[in-house]
Order: sequence, then structure tokens, then C-alpha cells
Amino acid sequence: MPRPIWSGAISFGLVNVPVKVFSATSSKDVRFHQLDGKSNSRIKQKRVSATTGEEVPFEDIIKAYEIAPDNYVTITPEELDALDPKATKTIDIEDFVDLDQIDPVYYERPYYLVPDKGGQKAYALLRNAMRETNKVGIARVVLRTKQYLAAIRPKDDALVMETMLFADEVNPLDELDLPGPDVDVTEREEKMARSLIDSLTTEFEPAKYRDEYRERVLELIEQKASGQQVVVEESAEEAPRVVDLMAALEASLAAVKSGKSEK
Repeated sequence: MPRPIWSGAISFGLVNVPVKVFSATSSKDVRFHQLDGKSNSRIKQKRVSATTGEEVPFEDIIKAYEIAPDNYVTITPEELDALDPKATKTIDIEDFVDLDQIDPVYYERPYYLVPDKGGQKAYALLRNAMRETNKVGIARVVLRTKQYLAAIRPKDDALVMETMLFADEVNPLDELDLPGPDVDVTEREEKMARSLIDSLTTEFEPAKYRDEYRERVLELIEQKASGQQVVVEESAEEAPRVVDLMAALEASLAAVKSGKSEK
């Protein structure tokens, strides 16, 4: 069984639910090392002064914030420690909101909450009540000295806590050049687009989608490790720009129908 990264209690009102926190995801990225291309020896990173070019000992390095080009305000570890949120042993639910009111863009990283000793009944009660009311708990929690905003919601038999971005961390849409309601889209084009969406609609099966690039990288590594010669294929050509939108919709719909008839 995996080890918890935190233990404490969910707190809402005067109710405390003892829980342990587990990571809900694990990174599968392929990580590479940097080598000297001539000797195949590992590359070491050194902290070097931009002025002298000499390596700076770790104990001589201080933190600074650039307020203007080459103008810095230095901050001591003691000053930062004084501002650190005090580590608590509670996940404090401040509000309950409807699940569909939270845009997924605010979600950051998921964790599983598991009832700790003596917390089974209170855990089940909170989970069931949230499921029946379709509510999400908005909470604050301190993990590894950093305070997070978090959303707590039921998932199957579990409660999931997802750390969230604060409002000022989400870039506003009005800074983007997006098409407005005055864009001329015909009723026929909209009907064809809806038909294409309907024809591609299915049940979500997470296992259906794989990281094909990672699989190809791992296959490449295995081939080279076994001494096989690797032939690099030419990059795929860029997709042509759509000139006739209606023709593209009709061709897409026909291709989907043809593919389904062959199954």
C-alpha cells in the first residue's frame, strides 16, 4: 500500500473527519540525463557568478526578487519563514458549492483522502451527503509549508481533494483574440457540426487513451539498448488549412459513418 503524504482531519463546522492524504496520480514521463557528446560522461550543473564567472558556494547564495532590470530586493530565509503559513493538521472547508459551478481550469493536482482510525462513519456521512447534494467543499490546507485552495468531492467510494489555482493565477479570456457572436455561421453549418459531434459521442473510457509518444520513446530506447539500427522517419506534413468549412464537415461525417460501418 502506498504511503500517505499527510495526515490530519477534514474540518467543517464542528465536525472533524480523520483522514490520510495519498497522491492520486504518478508521473510517467521519460526522464533523460545530459551527457558530454564526446566522452558520454554526465554533465554537472554549476552555480556561476554572472560577473566573475566563478562558481559560487551554496552557502553564499541568497534569494532576491528583481523589481527592475538588474535591481534586486534580497530576502532572507528568516523573513520568508515568518510569512510561511502555519502548518495545521486540518483541511478546513469554508464553503460548499455546486459541482458544475467550478470550471476545470481551476483544478491543479488530485489527491485521495482516506479515512484514518476512527473516521469511517464520519467519512461515509460526508461523502454520501456531498454526493446526494451534488456539492463540492472549498477548503484551505497547508501541504509542505505552502497553503493551497482545494476542492473536495466524492468519487466512487472515495473523497478526492484537488488543489486549485487562485483566481489571479488564471489568465482572463478577454486578453485573447476570440470570435464573438457576430461571426457569420450558417444554420446548415451548425446542424452539420452537431451531427459530427453526435456521431463521435461515446462513453468516456480512460484506458482507451494512451500516451503514444511516451510509448514510442520507450520503444526507441529499447531498440537502441539492444543494438538495433534506428531509421529516423520524416516528420509528418502539416495539415492543410480548411478553406471550405462545409465541405470539411461533410467529409468528416462521411468518414466517421464509413468507419463505423466497417466495424
